[in-house]
Amino acid sequence: MSLASHLDELHRKHSDIERQIDSAMQHPSTDDLEIANLKRRKLAIKDEIEKLRAQPTSH
Repeated sequence: MSLASHLDELHRKHSDIERQIDSAMQHPSTDDLEIANLKRRKLAIKDEIEKLRAQPTSH
């Protein structure tokens, strides 16, 4: 998988989790732990995106 396609996939996952968080926060019955777990996953993906962007390209 190329770096660009990997980054695209990570951005897609990040956006999906963002939508899940927004949806979960609209429902008062949603467990706070579930929202916290989603936020942790979102942050981990963001960290991975930043790590990949910071890597020097080998051209």
